[in-house]
Amino acid sequence: MSRTYEEKISAIHLLLGIPEDYATRRKLPVQEECTDLQAAGKDIFERELYMDAQTLQSWKAMCAAAQDEGIELQPVSAYRSIEYQQKLFEKKLSSGQRIEEILRVNAAPGFSEHHTGRALDLTCPGAECLEESFEHTPAFAWLMQHAADFCFYLSFPRNNPQGFLYEPWHWCYQGK
Repeated sequence: MSRTYEEKISAIHLLLGIPEDYATRRKLPVQEECTDLQAAGKDIFERELYMDAQTLQSWKAMCAAAQDEGIELQPVSAYRSIEYQQKLFEKKLSSGQRIEEILRVNAAPGFSEHHTGRALDLTCPGAECLEESFEHTPAFAWLMQHAADFCFYLSFPRNNPQGFLYEPWHWCYQGK
């Protein structure tokens, strides 16, 4: 990771009011942005979706396997740049949310697994997006049983050491 990358992250954090000890306190590594993104179709909002190549290959295989068992996995989000993550924070701050509240739900720019092109936020037909209730769907049960076969893991289970709210929708490809 280059010094320029770290300086960019620090400048964004200063602008957003993110505490200097954020990464240390939250036990989060800096996440480098993927430089080899692959087009992966569209998300449920019809936005272009991008992933790194290995993640995309495994995602397609996982979707096919789920489909074979009558489960439809739908992507809500995948790759997000540091700038995109910054805009999410700015939007929430301008709506009156405090930085502490935002940091319980979103990783600070530079620390999101989404930067890597390996993280996916998922849903399924009939489920509310990015809600804890996703854990009560057949899709979530299928993921808990089979996602590891495709090298995807639930990043933020209940009481995770990073201090994020439980995110049953957030899965990250860890590679073979």
